[in-house]
This record gives sequence, structure tokens and C-alpha cells, in this order.
Amino acid sequence: MSTDSRKPASSNNALLSPPEGVAGSGNLDRLVDSARDYARAAASDNTLKAYARDWAHFTRWCRVKGTEPLPPSPEMIGLYLADMAAPVGKAPALRVSTIERRLSGLAWNYAQRGLSLDRQNRHIASVLAGIKRRHARPPEQKAAIMSEDIRAMVACLPFDLRGLRDRAILLVGYAGGLRRSEIVSLDHGKDDTPDSGGWVEILEDGALLTLNAKTGWREVEIGRGSSDQTCPVHALEQWLHFARIDFGPIFVGTSRDGKRALETRLNDKHIARLIKRCVLEAGIRAELPEKDRLALFSGHSLRAGLASSAEVDERYVQKQLGHASAEMTRRYQRRRDRFRVNLTKAAGL
Repeated sequence: MSTDSRKPASSNNALLSPPEGVAGSGNLDRLVDSARDYARAAASDNTLKAYARDWAHFTRWCRVKGTEPLPPSPEMIGLYLADMAAPVGKAPALRVSTIERRLSGLAWNYAQRGLSLDRQNRHIASVLAGIKRRHARPPEQKAAIMSEDIRAMVACLPFDLRGLRDRAILLVGYAGGLRRSEIVSLDHGKDDTPDSGGWVEILEDGALLTLNAKTGWREVEIGRGSSDQTCPVHALEQWLHFARIDFGPIFVGTSRDGKRALETRLNDKHIARLIKRCVLEAGIRAELPEKDRLALFSGHSLRAGLASSAEVDERYVQKQLGHASAEMTRRYQRRRDRFRVNLTKAAGL
């Protein structure tokens, strides 16, 4: 197997290079480097890492089966999909969503190598359709953090520097309906720092977030709350003041003694760990074993909580979450009046 087939596409310098026959130069080499940077920016770091893992998994599978991953073979990829859905031996069957994601990862990796994967080819499309028909299940949804839950969670946090930061993270993430990657990517003002995904402006009536998210640039308004204890804008102001942050990443690490803010931007995994820790400390869903409680909640629980708790017109929630359709917003609503409109009675029955 060639070395090129084993490397993740994002790390292979041959994938973006000058046309054949064009002599290299200092200026041209710099343009190639810039083009590679822009190509990497076309997808998030997490997506690129997932696609790299997908390619590594497929190349290992090909090696075991005695075949090559290049060029793409629809017949072999169809067999690969079937093996993931119904593996031989002790390997667990993968969920349909994971299989679809891995197929997308293969298509992306082939495209980076200048090759095309026809996902509509009958050897791929018919196998995937059969897998969906036989194995598809409703998507697993994480539990929503409701308004009473978020109040209990922030009440558990101390008022030291870390506590101020984590309180601001939870309240801003909840009120903004933000993804965990969006929370940690925020800057104080339009600084355009590395890894920035947007910035915050604090105004008299609230905070205005400008985000470069999955669906493109969008603005998120977070109004001031009715109490300083639960106001996301007040919590953010407190953190920025005591951490002495007036530029660059907003949510950063702290020194070991917890008395000084560092310059390093937090990883988005901190959000998930923070949510799980506070869920346990606040006693949320205490009737369940600890393992089940931890599995119920994730970073998306903040977004689901806002969608489920906000008693306003659905259009405003859709705009806040940055969803392209109302149907997507409804998937986040864990508690709503499902039978407010009774079509049975409206039809005269």
C-alpha cells in the first residue's frame, strides 16, 4: 500500500500543489501554503480529525481484506458499509449515523486526492438504503437542561476566578443557545485572533455575539436577566473584570492556584466536563444512577434547554439557535405542548 493512501488528507502536502510543469518559486510556494491554509479552514478541526480517522479506519480495513483504497472502488466500499452494519466476529455494529459519517469522510478524502466517489453508484446507494431500512432508529437525544436546572447548576459554583468563568460559560451558553465550540471560540471584541470563531460586544441592554458558525455568520442577542445571580451578561462582565481580559480569547484557563487567568483558549471539551460535573453537584435527575445521569447530558443540553424552556414564538428560538428550518428547532424541544393544535377535533371528529 502506498504511503499516500495511509496519510490523512489534511496532512498530505501533495494534495494541493502547483500544476505539473510549473517551476516553483518563493512567491508561488507562499501561495501554495496559503491555499492549504484556506483548504484546512473549509471544515472545522473536529470535522477534519473525524475525516482523518475515517480514512485511517478504511485503509486498515482494505489492508486486512487484501485490497487497495486507491482508486475508489464502489464495490469494495459497498462491502465496507455492509461490514460496519453487520460485522463478523465480536466487533460491534455501528449506528447508521456513524456509517453515513464515515462514507462522507471517504468522499471528502477522495476529493482531496482529486478523485471522485459516486455515492449514487448502485453498489453504494443500494447497500446504504438497505442498512437504513433495516437498522435506522430515531436519533438519540441528550436531555435538556431546563431553566430550574441551570439555576441550580450555577448556584453550585464557587465565587473564585474559576467559578466566575464557569458561571459565565454556563449562562452565556444557555441564554445564547450556543454550541460548545462557539462558546470557547469567542473573543473580546473583533480581535481576529487564531482560532477565533466570533466576538462579543457588551452593550447597555445586553451582549451582542457575532458568530462564524456552521451556517455562516450570524448575530446572537443575549439580553440582561432579571437577577444578577442568573444574568448571563452580568456573569460575563464579572469574569472579564476579575480576569482582567480586555482583548483576545474570552474563556481561557486559569493558574493552578486559581488566582490568575492565562492566555490559552479553553478546549471545548471543558464545556462537556463542566456540564456533567454541575449536573451531579446540583442533584439533577438524582433518581438515576450516576452513570446514567452522566450519559444523559452533554454540551448540546444547553441548546436543547433554551429551545425547551423559552416560552416565546418558535421563530425567535430558531433564529437564536441559527437553524435553517423550524423542524430542526423542534428536534431540540424536549418539553412542549404537543397537542395544542388538535386536528382531530378541527376535522369534526
